[in-house]
Amino acid sequence: MSFVITIGRQYGSGGRFIARKLAEMLNVNFYDNELLTTAATQSGMSKTILDNYDEKKDGFFSGVVPSTFGADMSLSQKVFLAQFEAIKMIADRESCVIVGRCADYVLRENKNVVNVFITAPIEDRVKRAVKYYNLDEKKAKETIIKMDKKRASYYNFYSDKKWGKADSYNLTIDSNIGIDEACEVIKSYVEKKLKLNI
Repeated sequence: MSFVITIGRQYGSGGRFIARKLAEMLNVNFYDNELLTTAATQSGMSKTILDNYDEKKDGFFSGVVPSTFGADMSLSQKVFLAQFEAIKMIADRESCVIVGRCADYVLRENKNVVNVFITAPIEDRVKRAVKYYNLDEKKAKETIIKMDKKRASYYNFYSDKKWGKADSYNLTIDSNIGIDEACEVIKSYVEKKLKLNI
């Protein structure tokens, strides 16, 4: 049986590191920016447009995802729809780990999905942003606040759930337990929830 693990994350929490390591541990594909290539191929939109409008919102959205592009749709909405279709196609064909892009909402009717949110205290996220993103402490904190707001805005706009709220996910983990330890917790949870041995 195939399965999908979706990873939402606060900026600087190490969520992307955890997702990639988890995919390696489970020997499945990892999708983050790779989704843009798949979406570009499927939709016929250029990768540049997808890059520029990735995880951005604008205009009015009804909460009901349309099945085809409309002339009155914004570029952000077209990019969301292209990613929506790419996520569904990938989930139908293989087990994988997907980062962000409302994948948990897109796959909400799929019973073989586990939705995880990665968090960490702000001071630890600042340290990680300074170390990995070469930002000074002040800039790191400003970037964290800005990126969290952007992710929340995008998620809340396109889904009927609230970004970062525990009841929007199956599992929420503080990454301070360590990257490897977080992966082990997720793996164990997935095995128990989906009754798998992976």
